[in-house]
Amino acid sequence: MKKKMMSVCGMAFLAISLIACSGQKKGTETVETVTDSVKIASDTIAVEADKAGYIVKVGEMAPDFTIILTDGKQVTLSSLRGKVVMLQFTASWCGVCRKEMPFIEKDIWLKHKDNADFALIGIDRDEPLDKVLAFAKSTGVTYPLGLDPGADIFAKYALRDAGITRNVLIDREGRIVMLTRLYNEEEFTSLVEKINEMLKQ
Repeated sequence: MKKKMMSVCGMAFLAISLIACSGQKKGTETVETVTDSVKIASDTIAVEADKAGYIVKVGEMAPDFTIILTDGKQVTLSSLRGKVVMLQFTASWCGVCRKEMPFIEKDIWLKHKDNADFALIGIDRDEPLDKVLAFAKSTGVTYPLGLDPGADIFAKYALRDAGITRNVLIDREGRIVMLTRLYNEEEFTSLVEKINEMLKQ
């Protein structure tokens, strides 16, 4: 009986590990298949993720963080209260990110960069400064990019091993109003429209 219990527990742990770690890895463009409710539990930690790997939800306060941008400036998310804020989680090895970023530049950044009520930050997942600068140059984006060593900022929003690209739209009070994953034209259009609408309010 004991053996059977240990075997069942071992299989359950292995299944949870596989689900939690599935996702987009460096050099690939696969989509993670996360179940509706993934629970990773230890004595002190319990994390639930949605199908896209997010551990935050629309309506919640966006987790705060401080990031260093490629120009050396430091930005704390909570200091942007009163603005509509878009976070884009990205990395140079992500092919979907490279596809999406020129659209973010053209349809969002260039339209709103001079609006004092808007902020956009690209958060580069665990890459050094020189690589991030080269990435910005190769994609032609001019919006601010910041460094996320160890993907610690990313891990406040999604399972640490979940894939990118993903965007988080935050209202003036600091609440999450939209979460996107990968690049989908229809979803991206909705994101653009939502930003336009929020900036008119």
